[in-house]
Amino acid sequence: MNYVISEINKCEILKPKKMKIKLLVIGLMLFSVTGITQGTIIEKYFEKYAEDESFTKVTVNSKMFSLFTELDANTASEEDFLEAVSKLKGLKILASDSIEDSAHMFEFTCNDIDNAGYEELMTVEDAHENMKFSIKEKNGRIEELIMVVGGNKNFVLLSLYGEIDLKNISKIARSMNINGLEHLNRMENAEKE
Repeated sequence: MNYVISEINKCEILKPKKMKIKLLVIGLMLFSVTGITQGTIIEKYFEKYAEDESFTKVTVNSKMFSLFTELDANTASEEDFLEAVSKLKGLKILASDSIEDSAHMFEFTCNDIDNAGYEELMTVEDAHENMKFSIKEKNGRIEELIMVVGGNKNFVLLSLYGEIDLKNISKIARSMNINGLEHLNRMENAEKE
């Protein structure tokens, strides 16, 4: 009888510890899922508009960038481009030219980006459209550049990720003929002003 009581007491002591461990594991899982979710704003929009044919969706994976680095550079500008893309892991673009309230979508998306912990780098506003460039850094290195453009029924959401050197962004934009990427040249133009 004493043996049974002793075993029950041991179990009662262990239960709170097991419960704490379970709660800790669940908490860590929720924290990691939240961290992953915050880092993938573009994925949220890709999923949301996956079936919407008014949006063009472009994905360039790391394999494509690695294929670029295998090319031989014949000029200094080609060398610059190859150097710029060598550390990139991907590019995603979501674009449409038929958004009725593109200004509202622009503002909503910018709020999502701010709430996900991105740091605003630059905004450009003119009579035709608004642009916002934001970055996410880790250990002093830019790991993602995200751009939002909205105006005149146009909307573009672009995410460039990997190890990013801002000096090389415009080189990438000029060399890759992808709709929406040309807006990245605005960063270089703003730096010159």
